[in-house]
Parts: sequence; C-alpha cells; structure tokens
Amino acid sequence: MSKGRLEAFSDGVIAIILTIMVLELKVPHGAEWSALTPLLPVFLSYVLSFVYVGIYWNNHHHLLQAASKINGKILWANLHLLFWLSLIPFTTGWMGEHHATLPTALYGLVMLMAGVAYLFLQRAIVAHQGKDSKLHAAMKSDVKGPASAVLYIIAMPLAFVNPWLADAVFVIVALMWFIPDRRIESRIG
Repeated sequence: MSKGRLEAFSDGVIAIILTIMVLELKVPHGAEWSALTPLLPVFLSYVLSFVYVGIYWNNHHHLLQAASKINGKILWANLHLLFWLSLIPFTTGWMGEHHATLPTALYGLVMLMAGVAYLFLQRAIVAHQGKDSKLHAAMKSDVKGPASAVLYIIAMPLAFVNPWLADAVFVIVALMWFIPDRRIESRIG
C-alpha cells in the first residue's frame, strides 16, 4: 500500500489542528499594550502547543520517509496519533484560559498519550519494514522518548503543586525535541 495518502491525510489533520489553535486567540479589547496582558497565558500556551505540533509534524515526516510501504496496522496507529494530537487545541485553550492544576495536568496527559501513540506508530512501521530495516536499526537507541514520558509523568502531579512548574517541564521536553530525530536522517538519508 502506498504511503502518499497517509501523508496527505496526516498533513491535512495537522494543518486543521494548527488552524483551530490560532482561532482560539481572541482579539484584545483595547488598542493599548496593556490590553495584551490578560491574553498572555493564552498566547504562551498557543506558542508551546504550536511548537509541539510542529515537532510531531516534523518527526512524523521523517518517520514516514523511512517507511517504504504501509499496512492497515500502520493506518490505525497513525489515526491513534492524530486522535491525541487533535486534543491539543482543547487542552491548550483550557490551560491558557484557566491556568490551573487540572487543565495543566490534562495537557500533560494528552502530551504523554501523543508520545505513546507516536511510539506505537513507530513500532508498527518497524514491524512492517522488518528487523533488518534501516529504520529498525535507527530506532534502537531511543533516549528522548522514554525521558519525555518520565518528564510528562512528573509534570502531571507537579501541576497540582504549581502549574508554572509543570509548564517548565513541558518547555524542557519541547526543547529536547526541537531538533528533529537525527537517528532516522542519519540512517535513511
């Protein structure tokens, strides 16, 4: 099965996710700089989520470039990932509007589940490509994936102590992933 449709569908869904997020940004009620102050938490949560979605889009692109073909299991794993990514606008908006414990913890849960879904997609592609594939060799040394999961798990209860500390953990994870996964690029090139 060709991967072109999967890539096009995924790109479309990700574009819609980004569009929904930007539509949540409301116009300030005033023409002074001070009118922007109440919107700062919403804007900061938008920037963080925009970076996260961009990271997923970038790494998803590299992952699919490494796949020579796809099957039904890969389609479902990809849909699973898109489901969790589609919840990012909701949790972003809630966290931005009400910077409180529960919205921040839920944001962490969605990020954790998106990471788990990406891992499932990765494994489905590797299983379909075979143990001798370049992708399988590239995926052996994953440090950032497990580290991200641990940090998300730490951030969720931390949100109940101080949401800003949890946000700092989310920023750390985003910074870890800001550079695309070089393991794939170096093997597939």
